[in-house]
Amino acid sequence: MWISQRMIRIGQLAVLPMLLSCADLRAQDRLPPLSPDKMTAEQKKAAADFMAVRKTAPTGPFSVMLRVPELMDLTFKWRLYLTTKPTLDTRLIELGIMVTARHWTQQYEWNAHYPAAIKAGVKADTITAIAEGRRPAQMPEDEAILYDLLTELLHNKRVSDPTYARALAKFGEPGIVEATSLAGYYAMLAMVMNTARTPVPAGATPALTAFP
Repeated sequence: MWISQRMIRIGQLAVLPMLLSCADLRAQDRLPPLSPDKMTAEQKKAAADFMAVRKTAPTGPFSVMLRVPELMDLTFKWRLYLTTKPTLDTRLIELGIMVTARHWTQQYEWNAHYPAAIKAGVKADTITAIAEGRRPAQMPEDEAILYDLLTELLHNKRVSDPTYARALAKFGEPGIVEATSLAGYYAMLAMVMNTARTPVPAGATPALTAFP
């Protein structure tokens, strides 16, 4: 049977995300959690401070960043800000996290925040569309504005005047600063974990396929 090169190429592109996903599953955790007996005094203190608040040892990005305890501590304090006195409401914060996690195909981030986004009021259909790389349909106005703001910023590395004007009218200057720094914060965590190949927790399945 004659098969064109174009058909072969289409077939290769179709299976590429699956192959990349399988490769992620097999990838070795480069920077696994440190055992207490191998921690420095500074690392033990940073881990203890984390545990005092979260009631668990540092996990995910924080277990990776514990290699630089001062940086881990500063990073954790930024996360605490979002849980105590944010400008944006929790629903929009979780939506922004999902948009950023999808952009970086960050499995741990996505797995950790999917239930939080649902609990905060983000619709499952919206999250599914983000996972599939589509602009969600029928979002509330504030979600649509935030989605466009962060998607433009992540993909284009800049924000157009019309998108900025809509975000400014809806969220004000403090909201824009918080939204964009939110994306930057979770992009940083995503880059750390993608480099470390941080796996999802035992028993969880990576939900995102890699974009071609």
